[in-house]
Amino acid sequence: MMNPGKYQRQYFMPPKGYQKWTQKEYVEKAPIWCSVDLRDGNQALVIPMSLEQKIDFFQLLVKIGFKEIEVGFPAASETEYEFLRALIEQDLIPDDVTVQVLTQAREHIIRKTFEALKGCKKAIVHVYNSTSFAQRQQVFKKSKEEIKKIAVDGAKLLKELTDETGGNYRFEYSPESFTGTEPHYALEVCNAVLDVWQPTAVQKAVINLPSTVQLSLPHVYASQIEYMSKNLKYRENVVLSLHPHNDRGSGVSDSELGILAGADRIEGTLFGNGERTGNVDIVTLAMNMYAQGVDPKLDFSDMPHICEKYESYTGMKVDERSPYSGALVFAAFSGSHQDAIAKGMHWIESEDPDHWTVPYLPIDPTDIGRNYDADVIRINSQSGKGGVGYILETRYGLNLPPKMQESMSYVAKDRSDHLHKELLPDEIFSLFKETFEHVNGSYDVNEVHFRQLPDSEIEAEVTLTAGDKETSKTARGNGRLDAVSNALKAACHLEYDLVTYQEHALTQSTSSKAIAYVGIKKPDGKLSWGAGVDPDIIRASIDALVSAINNR
Repeated sequence: MMNPGKYQRQYFMPPKGYQKWTQKEYVEKAPIWCSVDLRDGNQALVIPMSLEQKIDFFQLLVKIGFKEIEVGFPAASETEYEFLRALIEQDLIPDDVTVQVLTQAREHIIRKTFEALKGCKKAIVHVYNSTSFAQRQQVFKKSKEEIKKIAVDGAKLLKELTDETGGNYRFEYSPESFTGTEPHYALEVCNAVLDVWQPTAVQKAVINLPSTVQLSLPHVYASQIEYMSKNLKYRENVVLSLHPHNDRGSGVSDSELGILAGADRIEGTLFGNGERTGNVDIVTLAMNMYAQGVDPKLDFSDMPHICEKYESYTGMKVDERSPYSGALVFAAFSGSHQDAIAKGMHWIESEDPDHWTVPYLPIDPTDIGRNYDADVIRINSQSGKGGVGYILETRYGLNLPPKMQESMSYVAKDRSDHLHKELLPDEIFSLFKETFEHVNGSYDVNEVHFRQLPDSEIEAEVTLTAGDKETSKTARGNGRLDAVSNALKAACHLEYDLVTYQEHALTQSTSSKAIAYVGIKKPDGKLSWGAGVDPDIIRASIDALVSAINNR
């Protein structure tokens, strides 16, 4: 049986009064982004990336717009070392991009890291050691002073080796497992490190506060961040960074609230890849800003391409429901949703094209390389008239009468239910033509001659086929279609009322065809529909009438 009693809260609240972040409404500007896909993300893969894949992935990250990219832990493995050397020796690092390397606060690892950096134009050297209560107690069995000394000694060695080599390096420190560290102690360690580095406006230091394992609700993490932000030494010369993981499923909210609380920088991965439940998903985080009208300074305008490349490099799968990036995140199968989306699309086109407010779609899918036909309105047995009508209108130029849309939606739902599959746009169009256009049956009109009468009525002489017999009939009407309808009724003893007639051009050209829609009401009150397509609008309307009769 599950036993919640064996768990207790492992986080520590800062002093009261660090909740000013709650007064902010939204993230007002993009943070500094640092991708850790090539280190933290790669470390979490079942099959780590090859050197060639890493180089390709690095170039994709540059193209997206990352200006800081953690490329590995060069002292941890020969592959990581060779990757960094390849970037340097092949001159693959753009001048406006800074690579970041990770090292534990241990002397031989730090020295190996500096060897790997030889010839690098600029870099961030990221040193860390764990400071949490649990790790001090169980793993290292060291006092607070001993743990702080590890951090300070590591910071000193970074400074010494940089001075010796003349490298253009900035420094970053992480109190690993920050979320399980007493806030006042984490502050003490970080300030001791900063005292060693003495950051300046020109050579800023990065203090990175990782949610190595999520232990609390996001508001607790935000209050911890605000406490650190307001009490760090040299704050104007410190870039306060976050590295949230996703153990509680709140990596994005941790990051957003952390930025409100004072963070300047985010370390994360595309689509949240990382150990256990992963790192913060930078795609979601950045697109959340975009959806609020804030430029994230990252380019996701070709999301399908990014997803494809990411999957090929990592062997991972972008889930179909992954926010913004998933194949189904904009898809509407529900009839009411489809109707609202279709009406919303028409509204912004005619009323407010400069602002996106379409129901159920937080952003315009075309902004990230998706399209409405394939990604938004999807037809299955749950779909309604709005979705079917929208596809036929936007893709094929058919503007069906509302009641005919309803009838067509039932036809599509029935076909989808029978096949147990989604219907693609071309299948819907074919189904429309098969069901309503030029429907063969008991009746057909072979030839019609019209005559204008003095009283403004029209006389139609109709040659028609009923069953296997051809006959002719003349009748009057208040228009051509009405006259033909009256002739058919008289010749074939048909009972119905002509209740709907609508037509429009299919293409805007001198040789365009016209389409006509006709609805007739049978004695039992039910409607029957037909459509006709022809360069001659009268012929199209007659064909639509005959199809509606045959569809009874």
